Amino acid sequence: MLGRLAEEHATGVLTRERGVLYLVEGQVVHAESPATPGLDVLLTSRGALGSEGWWEAVSQAGPEHRVGRFLVDSGQLAAGALELCHLGALYDAAFFTLGTSSGPARFRYGVAHWIGPVRPVSVDAVERETLRRRALLHRIWPDADSDTAELVRTGRAVDAVLPPRQRTVLDQVDGVRTAADISLVLGRPGFHTLVDVRRLAAAGIVTTRARTVEVRAPETAVPAASPVSTALVSTASAQAARAAQASAEPDVALLRRLRDALEAL
Repeated sequence: MLGRLAEEHATGVLTRERGVLYLVEGQVVHAESPATPGLDVLLTSRGALGSEGWWEAVSQAGPEHRVGRFLVDSGQLAAGALELCHLGALYDAAFFTLGTSSGPARFRYGVAHWIGPVRPVSVDAVERETLRRRALLHRIWPDADSDTAELVRTGRAVDAVLPPRQRTVLDQVDGVRTAADISLVLGRPGFHTLVDVRRLAAAGIVTTRARTVEVRAPETAVPAASPVSTALVSTASAQAARAAQASAEPDVALLRRLRDALEAL
């Protein structure tokens, strides 16, 4: 659908399960997703713009779809700073919007975003960047469950040289927050948080809450044993012990190799 809209030079908004893309004349001019902070958060949380200045621009220039132009013309933000931050927010939100979705995609013609024109990006460029980011995440850690699930610490010791960015993300892992929640708390692009989360998962420091529940052994009631069954169990246990003792060395060696391989990851 996105390729067809580009060929049509369509103007409007493409809505998917995890976000929206705004197009003007077949080019992507803005993107938003609940999985990553919006342009307003990225600008204000980093001190590039005060929250009062942002809301003034929205109220003054929003109805005319020229909020970006207002921020530059009023001297609150340099044109280059706006373009750089806007492109980052656009690619970030587009990555989540174009991800795997179970819902249908819809396009509404003629709809414009109030931010107005900043720097249009071709559909091809958006698709290439989305694929590049997917490949990067897969190389870091191929399991995508940590992208959306509640995150928990595994209890593994944290290396003292853990990079500050990863440590900042790790400090927000509380068993309830997802990667998107952490991005909103930190005011950081969602994709950057996914990179840090997957690196923490690859290091065995972070996993998902669902995975910790799966590995727990179910608690079941143990029926009282009869003398005959006790004798049978004792005999079987003795045989198992002898068998285990006979093959102890190969098993230990195998476990050590597995451990070394996992730590090497």
